[in-house]
Amino acid sequence: MHVLTPVTIVALLVTLVLLFSFKGDTILSNPLTILWIAIPLFLQTVLIFALGYAMAKVLRLSYQDAAPAAMIGASNHFEVAIATATMLFGLSSGAALATVVGVLIEVPVMLMLVKVCLNTQGWFGSRHPIG
Repeated sequence: MHVLTPVTIVALLVTLVLLFSFKGDTILSNPLTILWIAIPLFLQTVLIFALGYAMAKVLRLSYQDAAPAAMIGASNHFEVAIATATMLFGLSSGAALATVVGVLIEVPVMLMLVKVCLNTQGWFGSRHPIG
């Protein structure tokens, strides 16, 4: 496993570079299409995070359990989506475009949700305060 870890990271980065290079013109020439893909992805990620975080509060989980559980639930696992889309439909497909937009959306949204977690950690019981 230790040998494969760097290989998988490099393969994912190469795939992302290829996807962005193939889809760069489409992204720049069709901003409205990108917006139509991005809005539902944003809403889905935030909604699933909110549901997971609220359920963790109802279940009285500690912050150390609640925050990662909500973040993992909200994650779209685009590395799997990229692999699936490119293998099934090819790098020039609409599915590949959606995965590229997904990567562009997921990173800043997840960073925003990390900030939400840090700002609300006092809502939960805590074994050890973070911050």
